Amino acid sequence: MTMQIEPRFCGPPDAGNGGYVCGRLASFIDGPAVVRLQLPPPLEVKLEVRSTGTGVELLRGADIVAWARPSQVALEIPAAPSYAEAEAASHAYAGFRAHPFPDCFVCGPQRKEGDGLRIFAGPLPGRNLVAAPWVPHPSLGDPKGNVRPEFIWAALDCPGAFSFDAPPGTPLLLGELAAAIKGPVAVGERCVAVGWALTRDGRRHYTATALFSESGECRGLARATWFVVPAPGSATND
Repeated sequence: MTMQIEPRFCGPPDAGNGGYVCGRLASFIDGPAVVRLQLPPPLEVKLEVRSTGTGVELLRGADIVAWARPSQVALEIPAAPSYAEAEAASHAYAGFRAHPFPDCFVCGPQRKEGDGLRIFAGPLPGRNLVAAPWVPHPSLGDPKGNVRPEFIWAALDCPGAFSFDAPPGTPLLLGELAAAIKGPVAVGERCVAVGWALTRDGRRHYTATALFSESGECRGLARATWFVVPAPGSATND
């Protein structure tokens, strides 16, 4: 089994978007899964997917790029904001002021409509949430008109990175993502993505995200570990 990450699906310029890559690897697992990224997923390289008995590994030669295994995602789901509330919140998206990866497939403001997901999560007044509207493009759909699972995983990725305080433009990298898809999302449906902070341990930030349908039903839920990339020469706590 092999997989290859095309340049369209980048996060940083030279690596795959974490949520998308996690979703691709999670497709080899039945049901909810957790995926840990060990190395930046390379672009345009044929990668081996190997079964381990407890899950799968993604390999570049002898190097383990990522692994995936079954997992549960137990989180309290917040009430869904309205689409109008998400639209208003997105105007304050921190990535509009400064973004370390402006071409990120999920949250890059330089991506054009229909190319990137353009999920711009901004703070929701009165709630400890960031929220963004999202209308999935037809290119993300399967033959039945539903969004393919790897793109739901991608949509559950980046909102978490904007759910906690960090200086504008601070590079953040996804270390681990566990997600459960709870129902189909239709192409063209007006969805809302939200993210919220859970806790912090040094430069590790633990976050949660959810994706809601137009009717307010939760279609996806995830928890993530993010790493703040320190500036050269700066002192950090691991």
